[in-house]
Amino acid sequence: MGDNKKITIHNLFWYFLIFSIIGLIIETIYCHVTTGVLESRKGLLWGPFCPVYGISGAALIYILDKLKIKSFFKLFIGGFIIGSIAEYILSFCLEAVYGIRFWNYEYLSYNLNGRISLLFSFYWGVLAIVLIKFVQPIIDKLVEKIKPRIRNKIEIGIIIFLVIDSLVTVWGIQTYQNRVVYNKVFETDSNNIFLQLRENIENNYFTNERIYRNFPNLRIKNENGEEVWISTLLNEDKTN
Repeated sequence: MGDNKKITIHNLFWYFLIFSIIGLIIETIYCHVTTGVLESRKGLLWGPFCPVYGISGAALIYILDKLKIKSFFKLFIGGFIIGSIAEYILSFCLEAVYGIRFWNYEYLSYNLNGRISLLFSFYWGVLAIVLIKFVQPIIDKLVEKIKPRIRNKIEIGIIIFLVIDSLVTVWGIQTYQNRVVYNKVFETDSNNIFLQLRENIENNYFTNERIYRNFPNLRIKNENGEEVWISTLLNEDKTN
């Protein structure tokens, strides 16, 4: 944005949306290159979104813009610090909502409680430079070209979809967790159509295969306080 232009709520929304998609693509490629495994890195059940990148990217741009940081070095330092803080906080928030961990960096050197690591903090610093210097100006120009009335309708539609997507994701993961970890399956003999609908969705839509395919790296703490992959528990059940 130009020096005289302020970042609006509309800009922040599009930063969040686009960075959620770009972040998912980058992480998918990175994991494939480093591990040789091509798997889902999504944060929501529907759509190509990884909200951690969306929230962190939007926060990076907003805070760095407020601080009037322009030089490459300061952008790197700002991204390193702000990105790390955002990732650490989001790790706690996601665990509070879902009751499970989506990532754990304990396999890397110089990590903090497995929630952030020096390597990925370095990536946040590099990402801050790329976002501020190259990506943000492109997004701002695209947003300015959309007529306000049309833009508002698009934003409302996407927000409604993302809210529903988030609720469905929480529901699906909790169902998966209850089934695999706690051996709890919702069943009803009631004639209540809503309870029957819930049972049908949980048993036929939120299948272990579907949730695992979308979120293969979900972790939970066992009775000893150790983190284990839910997929490991699922495979143990299959072999028993």
